[in-house]
Amino acid sequence: MVTLPGGTTIDVEVHGDGPALLLPVNPRPLEGEQAESVRQWGGDPALGRSLLDGLAGFRVIAFDYEGHALAHPRPETLTPEEISADLLAIADSAGAETFACYGYSWLALAGLQLALRTDRLTALAMGGYPPLDGPYDAMLAVTRATHTLPRTEGGTATPGDWDSVDFTMSAAQTRQFVTLYESLQAFDDHAVHLTGPRLCFAGTEDRIEYGERWGGVTVDIAGPLIRNRAALEEDGWTVELLEGLDHMSAMQAKAVLPILRPWLDANLT
Repeated sequence: MVTLPGGTTIDVEVHGDGPALLLPVNPRPLEGEQAESVRQWGGDPALGRSLLDGLAGFRVIAFDYEGHALAHPRPETLTPEEISADLLAIADSAGAETFACYGYSWLALAGLQLALRTDRLTALAMGGYPPLDGPYDAMLAVTRATHTLPRTEGGTATPGDWDSVDFTMSAAQTRQFVTLYESLQAFDDHAVHLTGPRLCFAGTEDRIEYGERWGGVTVDIAGPLIRNRAALEEDGWTVELLEGLDHMSAMQAKAVLPILRPWLDANLT
């Protein structure tokens, strides 16, 4: 149990020996209705555990940061600075003076922001979010629309159909992500110049078109990676595109580990 700078606590599990790796995923498999819901959407209820097993040989520092954000929402203060301070506190708690970091989706974005604020990072791996031409405007539109949605419960969602999803998140839970993307509107990822090993990847079908209920915007993750691949590689990034995979399928351990594991082996050991 680690106390974060804001005073809340988070469970952190440390597994294995070797170079340290921050892994913001739930290391404990989901059960019951939660697990079944994740399966229906093509997810793995034991994703964190699957990643931990596949990363044996590293000192993996695992923690459910997304779950923590939902359990302890920060409607006005979930900013890149606050997130980075949390991640550094977690690394400190595990005695990791230096460490690599892997995150997926908004947690990949968190890793990028952390890399800009510390010299302790040995390697950065981003999945499901492009380091160049990130969809900051689109994500702000989606999170603002999400924040204004009426709360519902009791229907049956169709996997892949966002308009059929019941919406039960609290106003505080949704507002914190509006705060995050508002704080990033002035961020220019073209001005970012990092050093050290960097990996980014996404599925080639990672492009979500949201209906009017969710702001009527398209969040394109794959497009920027495809268009900017040469520029990213020239800047030192390793870029991988997973053919035919979307946002959910590209985050699964069977897709991630064949890319992430050899890359970490080559750059950290």
